[in-house]
Amino acid sequence: MRARPARLERLPEQYFTGLLARVARATAEEGEPLVDLGRGNPEVGPPGHVVERLVDAGRRPSVHGYPPFRGLPPLREAIAARYAARYGVELDPEREVAVLPGTKTALVEAALATAERGTTILLPDPGYPDYHSGAALAGAAVAPLPLDPLAAWAPDFGSVRASDVAALYLNYPSNPCAVAVRPGTFADAVRFAERTGAAVVHDFAYGDLVFDGRSAESFLAAPGAREVGVELFSMSKSYGMAGWRLGFVVGNAELVERLNVLQDHTRAGVFAAVQEAAVAALAAPEEHVRERAARYERRRDAVLAALAGSRVDSVNSEATFYVWLRLPEGVTAERLLVEQRLAVAPGGGFGSRGRGWTRLSLAVSDETLALGLERLRRAVA
Repeated sequence: MRARPARLERLPEQYFTGLLARVARATAEEGEPLVDLGRGNPEVGPPGHVVERLVDAGRRPSVHGYPPFRGLPPLREAIAARYAARYGVELDPEREVAVLPGTKTALVEAALATAERGTTILLPDPGYPDYHSGAALAGAAVAPLPLDPLAAWAPDFGSVRASDVAALYLNYPSNPCAVAVRPGTFADAVRFAERTGAAVVHDFAYGDLVFDGRSAESFLAAPGAREVGVELFSMSKSYGMAGWRLGFVVGNAELVERLNVLQDHTRAGVFAAVQEAAVAALAAPEEHVRERAARYERRRDAVLAALAGSRVDSVNSEATFYVWLRLPEGVTAERLLVEQRLAVAPGGGFGSRGRGWTRLSLAVSDETLALGLERLRRAVA
């Protein structure tokens, strides 16, 4: 057999696969039960009526054939209606909404649809590690878009020196930095795109999980955003449907069509019963989404209370279901794993600017979080 194609060799090590493997090895070792606060896996599933719609749809013989490649029209209409009601953004469900099997798929395919060899993709640093995968498969170069910790992790567009930028990835609320978008950030991104010709790809997976009375802010609500970019919305975080693999790319009609063309060639649509269940989720009152955000905010408050008076001097958690904190001198994620039997996500895996920081997940039970915080406080007291 020939050697692996170069596109596979270009792929970086999958950060979360390695993290899970380390946790699994530590779990198997002797000692008190390991507490895992490293994973971002929603611990509460979707509301009951969404599951019921899936079951009811799955019982119809007609649902098991191939669905429309570009998604059920009622689903595209439902996401457009939600964007209008929730974010004040009007979308054409025919031209400005693409249905994909999860936004992780969209993150990769957005790179394939915008970049190629000789071009550059700007990625936030720190940022979600899997952004690098799409750039590698596209053969594009990667340049960091530094996020400034002194400016609430806003992007520093003035420091960018890359040439021929094909795409710019943004992510607010931020994983891992757990901050909401700052005023002017989206407008700055639009101006950068207009000046350079780059496409903006905004990862909005945690859009509805905002705390302290904040409102969810869509990139597409910024003037000019629809002319230069798209937004990726997921059913995973707002609705607890992470394993269902369903997401959307919305916004610029040309970019949406490029994603649809890729889907035409690589997929045969998303199971229709899952799409029907998503319609039920999107069309229902938003109380369960607000309750989900309130649950994570309450747990965030528990983290702040547990760390009060400790040596931890920097803690961010305005949104998402994470806490982003800077560990004190001498405390590392590896030492927490070995000495405290506590797994967290090391910040260095999210980029060079994440070194010294750690991401803590709130997507666990209250009991698990309390036990993990007891061990963390023991290490940093």
